[in-house]
Amino acid sequence: MAGERQPDEIITIPLKEGFNVKAYSFGFGDDVLLCANGGPGLPCDYIRDSHSVMADRGFRVVAWDQLGCGKSDRPDDSSLWTLERYVEEAEQVRAVLGLGKVHFLGQSWGTWMGTEYALTHPQNLKSLTLANGACDIPYLISELHRLREALGPETVAMMQRHEAEGTLDHPEYQAAITILNYRHVCRLDAWPDAVNRSLDDWNMAPYLTMQGPNEFTYTGNMKNWNRVPDMHRIEMPVLLLTGLYDELTPACSAQMHHVLPNSEIRVFKNSSHMPFFEEPDAYFACLERFLRKASKA
Repeated sequence: MAGERQPDEIITIPLKEGFNVKAYSFGFGDDVLLCANGGPGLPCDYIRDSHSVMADRGFRVVAWDQLGCGKSDRPDDSSLWTLERYVEEAEQVRAVLGLGKVHFLGQSWGTWMGTEYALTHPQNLKSLTLANGACDIPYLISELHRLREALGPETVAMMQRHEAEGTLDHPEYQAAITILNYRHVCRLDAWPDAVNRSLDDWNMAPYLTMQGPNEFTYTGNMKNWNRVPDMHRIEMPVLLLTGLYDELTPACSAQMHHVLPNSEIRVFKNSSHMPFFEEPDAYFACLERFLRKASKA
């Protein structure tokens, strides 16, 4: 089962900014799957442990704790929390480890990094997988508003009042967020240990700076980001993965699919934001098929 496999290597990578990040490598295949997890500010445990199963399918799987989280350095400098710097961090990880051309998989916020990476360093990619993502944040915000409207007008009004008053820690507001999380983040009754480990060690500083106070409120420096108009330039094979109940909705993936010249899309009908835990057999079969096809292209 996912989560039981230990890394074959744990590597400390010095960044040009003067900090260190920790990378984890599974397997020794020639095809490399480089995984960027969600967050920002989350340790990579949940994406690392789940996707390590791809090492048993012949791939080398590499994930890393992004700067500011997990076992990587945690500087107290909000100027570091930008998409552009994280993209260059990903490139440093790839270069220092000598990974060559990789299959880049970004999940959630990692899809923002993956998209920007593909536009900046296309020569370093064999393929791009955008799992549970969105690349038009204003459109995503409209979708999130639609999802929470299902809670009913009184609950929405309550949430808007707490957001206006800055009382997001109020129990009734947190109760509404909990309902939304179980509907649209992970629909399993018991969340996997790797997910809980990542959540319990969340560094909220990058998250608050870039996104906002929670999964359904965008106030950070990414709130106006939209790369959909530029995605026609991404020519390598792209796989879009989403859950039917995903907080980053299927409509967000469809929006990207319509403009990408070489993409395919898969919606997992019993999943929300973590189909690799909610429907692992179907998810990893789909991912393996795509990666093998892309490797032969």
